[in-house]
Amino acid sequence: MAVATIGVPRESAQHERRVALVPAAAAALIQHGLAVLVEHGAGDRAGYDDAAYVEAGAVIAESAAAIAAQADVLATVGALSPELASAVSARHTLIGFHDPLGDPTALQRLATSGAAIFAFEFMPRITRAQSMDALSSQATVAGYHAVLLAAERSTRLFPLLMTAAGTIKARHVLVLGAGVAGLQAIATARRLGAVVTAFDVRPAVKEQVESLGARFLAIDIASEEQVGGYATGLDEEQHRLEQEALARACADADVVIATAQIPGATAPELVTEAAVESMRRGSVIVDLAASTGGNCACTRVDEEVERAGVLILGPSNPAAAMPGSASDLYAANVRAFLQLICPEGVLAPDWDDEVVSGALVARDGSITSERVRDQLARVGGAE
Repeated sequence: MAVATIGVPRESAQHERRVALVPAAAAALIQHGLAVLVEHGAGDRAGYDDAAYVEAGAVIAESAAAIAAQADVLATVGALSPELASAVSARHTLIGFHDPLGDPTALQRLATSGAAIFAFEFMPRITRAQSMDALSSQATVAGYHAVLLAAERSTRLFPLLMTAAGTIKARHVLVLGAGVAGLQAIATARRLGAVVTAFDVRPAVKEQVESLGARFLAIDIASEEQVGGYATGLDEEQHRLEQEALARACADADVVIATAQIPGATAPELVTEAAVESMRRGSVIVDLAASTGGNCACTRVDEEVERAGVLILGPSNPAAAMPGSASDLYAANVRAFLQLICPEGVLAPDWDDEVVSGALVARDGSITSERVRDQLARVGGAE
């Protein structure tokens, strides 16, 4: 069988600065027996020029059309550009973030091409697939960057400082959601010297929060975990109690980092307008759930909002704000998955492998994922 060619097009989304493969990952795949084709300028915004890819052994293509014509596998970070999507056919395999629950109709349209589509959102969270867990790798970058963003925009320093001019008290940071992004935010805020409190509806994460030196905010509500370790939604009464307790916590916080999201659903509103208005002037909220509706009632996607002296930031793609490190991590995830489905350099996925079948969302013109089919039914789509 022929050696598979991996195509890496330039990302088309407005705020996307990452690239699916960096030169080091490309070199590893070439060593594995694959060929790598990279669109001209694909790595520029992540800090990797064409010369670095050529040195790694990759070939530079002048356009997305050339990538589509020559590649067997298209590795992207986000959604394909309209030009590239129109060129996809049944001979292609697609790998990337395809937002299968957030935009299932777009995925359904792409599936009609007959291509095999793998979504990193559905990568099984099992030990064997940890090296392929792109959700976690990108959430790590997002959580880290959110704290740096808050620290830069805050009117006050984070750590306790005793100087000849007086003592500066440590800032209080409240982290909402203790998933990967939240835990990284906790660790980063602690490194900067802040006093950190964290909240999550899953009591099971308390030990992880406290192991990082933060206080766990216990509220008498609880949510079960769904697939992937995400929390499920609360009923109306529990949600009201949650908002009331968090409003009191926000009033004591100088910075709030909000990370709570539910796949396929609008992000829960945890910080009400009244809670924002209760915060001290000069406080900062960084809402990492902005792209799915936001955890704060005042959040506007990719905008800065000031309410009662409180600054609310809603970055839609926080991992892309640090594209070098984010791309390095993402490319390692892509490399590990490609090595799994391309043994000895030949594209030959084992469809019975739980990692392969778990990440697969479409094949031979049909949606293969039951979760996506259910979401399509909810939004009124049809195969």
